[in-house]
This record gives sequence, structure tokens and C-alpha cells, in this order.
Amino acid sequence: MNSNIIWQHLSDPEYLHVLLNPLPVYGLLMGVLGLIIALISRSRAARLAALAIVFVTAISAWPVYHYGQAGYDRVLSMSDDEGGKWLEEHMRRAEKLIPIFYVVAALAAVTAAAEWKVRRAAVPLAIVTAFLASVNLGVGGYIGYAGGHVRHREFRFESAPGPEGRASSSRRKGRRRRSRRGARRTRRRRTGQADGSWR
Repeated sequence: MNSNIIWQHLSDPEYLHVLLNPLPVYGLLMGVLGLIIALISRSRAARLAALAIVFVTAISAWPVYHYGQAGYDRVLSMSDDEGGKWLEEHMRRAEKLIPIFYVVAALAAVTAAAEWKVRRAAVPLAIVTAFLASVNLGVGGYIGYAGGHVRHREFRFESAPGPEGRASSSRRKGRRRRSRRGARRTRRRRTGQADGSWR
């Protein structure tokens, strides 16, 4: 794989979205497990390490969300009708629930600071952080469940949620129009890169 291909991948928001999206779920799971073990072992160093993992993986939801929005149009243009409905649901869930990740990241940072500033509050705050981060795992799974149905027909054991759980039809039509424009821009960009004119 040459550097041009690597750069092309790293220039595609949909690729970066797929590359990073395990962090707020599997990465956060590792942080939660580490924090629980640290609380049981009563190790301050282990708590700090686990809190750092929780913070990094929870805040990583921001670039995942950002690149998901940036790649929305192109993915929609490549999806079938049912996949488009699941994509709408995936976006709706992310837009509604993304603040929870930020709350957990902020709480992890506050708890880590308490390890130096207010040590008596550190353990109770770590317990609260572990609990909310565990809830956040469910939120991440809920968002990711819809995303996994967009391009994987083999996972569609049910239909996408009804119109009441998705964006309005006018909003969907607007997004579809933008998706076609986005797909054309992507094709032009890749064509320019292939003939060496794109920088």
C-alpha cells in the first residue's frame, strides 16, 4: 500500500468514521473494566490509568460523530432504501445522545483531578464515573446497532424504525439531494487524485 492510497483513505470521512467508531464502545469498555478493577484493588495509580482511558475513549465520540456527519451524504448515496432508513436512524440517535459521552469524559477528568485536589472525594467520584460510563456503553451500543444495519443487509432481522423515530420526509429528501452532490464531489476529488492533479 503506497502513501497515496493511505492518504486517500485518511482523506475520506466515512473511512475515518469506521476506523474510529470502536473507540467509544470497545475502548470505553476497557476503561470501565479497568476502573472497576482499580476500585476493587484500591490502587490510586490504576484508577488514574483507567480514568485516562475512560476520558480518551469517551471524548473520541466527538471525531467519530464529526466524521460520521461529514461522510453521511456519500454513504446515503450508496445505500439502498432500507439502508437509508437505518442511516437516518443512526444519525438521529447520535445527534440526540452524543452529549452523554461528553458528560462522561468531563466526569472522568474531574475525578482524576480530585485524586490530587480532594482525595476523599476521589473514590466516590470514581464509582459514579464507572456507573455512568457503564450506562454510556449501552448508549454506544444503541447508536452502533442502527449503524451496523446501514450497509450490512445480513444483519437486518427487522425493519428500520418508523417515521416517528426518523427525520421528516422533507429533511430526508434534502439530505438525499445533498448526498448526490457529495458523491459527485467525491468522484471528482478521487479522479483528480488518480491522474495526479489533486494535491
